[in-house]
Amino acid sequence: MNKNKSLTNNLNKISCVLIVKNGQSTIRQVLESLQSFSDVVIYNNHSTDDTVKIASGFQNTRIINGDFFGFGPTKNEAAMFAKNEWVLSLDADEVLGSLFLDNLSKLHLENSTVFTLHRTNYYKYKQIKHCWSEDKTVRLYNKNKTSFTNNKVHEKIITNGLRIENIDGPVKHFPYSTMTDFILKVDRYSTLFAEDNVGKKSSSPLKAILNSKYSFIKTYIFKRGFLDGYAGFVIAFSHMATNFYKYMKLYEMNQELSNKSYIKQEDEIKI
Repeated sequence: MNKNKSLTNNLNKISCVLIVKNGQSTIRQVLESLQSFSDVVIYNNHSTDDTVKIASGFQNTRIINGDFFGFGPTKNEAAMFAKNEWVLSLDADEVLGSLFLDNLSKLHLENSTVFTLHRTNYYKYKQIKHCWSEDKTVRLYNKNKTSFTNNKVHEKIITNGLRIENIDGPVKHFPYSTMTDFILKVDRYSTLFAEDNVGKKSSSPLKAILNSKYSFIKTYIFKRGFLDGYAGFVIAFSHMATNFYKYMKLYEMNQELSNKSYIKQEDEIKI
């Protein structure tokens, strides 16, 4: 049997699911790496760039337009549109390599098992070896057996009672194409963190300052981010900014929650 035909037949059991908003800088490269799959779901969150136009050019791709409810809930919503019960959840900036695809095609898919992928991380097209270490994250799962947590940020697939196996072969991750991407994600991720933790976790301006300073030192010095050149400085600074704003936003939201509770109590006393 032809190797490519065998590969395609095996991958037909898996649906690739991506949630996307304004992913034109990477989406073509990502979808080109997914052409061996028969079912690729693009859950499009009101993109205003050429994401939909680019994705429409791939015959194995279905575009679903929907709202964003936070990463965990949105990934679970998107998975509902998968034709197969096995879901490979990807970001719109993750490119599968040939070795990964070859190993994926050989997997024995057991319902009691979830599978991790191994990411190498890049800023533009430069591999970042220190600030962002290579990481493994669970991404292939049976949607009838498990799902993502409902966390709006730092979501992950629930693995309780399931065996975890690794799929060898690098997956290239391109999370930032410009410095503007850092700025946009600082605002987005810090807001989602605050919304997830309001009323559950304490915060203060001092905590924001201390956490942000430590984050910069950890990334740039302890992880030797300075060896990644100017990109290392930009990444360390963005980590610092994210930590500052996420704890300051949480502090503000906790204050607002406390004020609303106080006003409600005052109204009840008046009644």
